[in-house]
Amino acid sequence: MDRQDVKSNLVLILDFGSQYTHLITRRIRALNVFSLCINGTSSLKSIADLDPCVIILSGGPHSVHSLDAPCFPTGFMEYIESNNVHVLGICYGLQLIVQKTGGEVRVGEKQEYGRMEIEVEKACGLFGNRKVGDRQSVWMSHGDEAVKLPEGFEVVARSNQGSVAAVENREKRLYGLQYHPEVTHSPEGMETLRYFLFDICGVTAGWKMEDILEKELKVIKETVGPDNHVICALSGGVDSTVAATLVYKAIGDRLHCAFVDNGLLRYKERERVMETFDRDLHLPVTCIDATDQFLSKLKGVTEPEKKRKVIGNEFICIFDAFARDLEKKLGKKPAYLVQGTLYPDVIESCPPPGSGRTHSHTIKSHHNVGGLPKDMKLKLIEPLKLLFKDEVRELGRIMGVPVSFLKRHPFPGPGLAVRVPGDVTEGNRLDILRG
Repeated sequence: MDRQDVKSNLVLILDFGSQYTHLITRRIRALNVFSLCINGTSSLKSIADLDPCVIILSGGPHSVHSLDAPCFPTGFMEYIESNNVHVLGICYGLQLIVQKTGGEVRVGEKQEYGRMEIEVEKACGLFGNRKVGDRQSVWMSHGDEAVKLPEGFEVVARSNQGSVAAVENREKRLYGLQYHPEVTHSPEGMETLRYFLFDICGVTAGWKMEDILEKELKVIKETVGPDNHVICALSGGVDSTVAATLVYKAIGDRLHCAFVDNGLLRYKERERVMETFDRDLHLPVTCIDATDQFLSKLKGVTEPEKKRKVIGNEFICIFDAFARDLEKKLGKKPAYLVQGTLYPDVIESCPPPGSGRTHSHTIKSHHNVGGLPKDMKLKLIEPLKLLFKDEVRELGRIMGVPVSFLKRHPFPGPGLAVRVPGDVTEGNRLDILRG
């Protein structure tokens, strides 16, 4: 995606650990505005390189008084002032703004959690489209509260308990909400975000999926040389299928896909997905029947995590063999590998702000092809890495992927293996489950 085309309207979310951070990103994109999310403690250079016009500081579980409380980088306030960047702090983000600009945040005497009512005190800025005295229901989640505002700030809304609910300093383009406008429990929250972005910040709603398709096709064509070949492991899922379809539109038959039947698929799964690949998408796909190979490796394996690892290793071996066979056929090694990595995968690969970790914990091993043999030396093509799942489905729809396929129930690589208790090779357990 060409940064030059979105830089004037980029909304950057600095993540301080809120469970709703992904949702903020999605809500803004739903307004046809491009948004990205990065760790709240990212360097000032990382922020400046993205050149955002708006920055949103997310909520988070920390107290600004904690020794390990995450914070934006040194020089951040000077950067936003000199570059005329609008900033909106949400919950913890509001408290950071108040604390770092000379105000006071204390542990609240009236801690507020859950649905609350707020009342507009000043019909300006964040609530310029509301009247003084207007009330609305919002979702609160805070223990600390702002008790003394920095110079130049004013309270524009309070909760029914009298706590600060919204603040702003229009001259410095700093705004804050002590509630979550992005959740459905704040029914008028989207309208507040819309008013902030379009009326206060002057952002233009011009981010469309058709533009993403055109730009990604251009990037792929420029990345993959005219004589280079690309391989892709198709799982039969939405992500890999949309990614392969996009690459195929860009380079045609120089894309080589492999679909592996591991014997652990749903009823008629192989027939259905291969029909879609061939009839509807015209993708060049080699179907590899590796049922015996997988089931022999799984014989006697009963623990779900061990099953995942066995299956993952077999996928790698089979895909490695596919790549080597393709090299013999072409007389040259494939240069690129397509993966259907999505934006949530990218975000979740980062450690939570304030955790002190340099990587995320493993919850369970991933079913995508990963850890491929180093001697393959393939460069990655990840055309969906800035998109959410619903955006991938929309992109697929635009490219002609059947809607029935895009709405398929997710079915991870380990498939029925982790749905069958114990040894999957005993008796006819797999057939019973398919039935």
